[in-house]
Amino acid sequence: MRVRLIAVGTKMPAWVTAGYEDYAKRLPRDWAVELVELPLAARNKNSSAAQAMEKEADAMLAAIGKGDRVVALEVTGRAWSTEDLAQQLSQWRMSGSNYSLLIGGPDGLAPRCRAAAHLQWSLSPLTLPHPLVRIVVIEQLYRAYSILNNHPYHK
Repeated sequence: MRVRLIAVGTKMPAWVTAGYEDYAKRLPRDWAVELVELPLAARNKNSSAAQAMEKEADAMLAAIGKGDRVVALEVTGRAWSTEDLAQQLSQWRMSGSNYSLLIGGPDGLAPRCRAAAHLQWSLSPLTLPHPLVRIVVIEQLYRAYSILNNHPYHK
């Protein structure tokens, strides 16, 4: 199973990069998560947020691996406990499919990204800043891995 985290935003603050890399390097090679960073579309007086989201959607949808199952990180998605996520990951590994997880930019995901998703996952009913989401996702993936492998991190 390959997991690709497709996230809008490049040139993240050092704390975001360090936080993401800290958890990513803890995962063993066969659980590695590929981070695909896509540029933020221009937001200015000549373009609307919806136009920017559509440009970002083009890039996100193009970055999804052929045949991947798509999971949209969306505030209105399904909330999982960490144990639920561990079970979900176990099922994903058994399915033999690859997965692309989509993290939108400051305005969220375009409707067609949500429509392309097989599943919508909510980290919280709170609106989280998009740079922080990638850290929370990789930490939760590591925590779920720890649960499935009886590693003491989760305790």
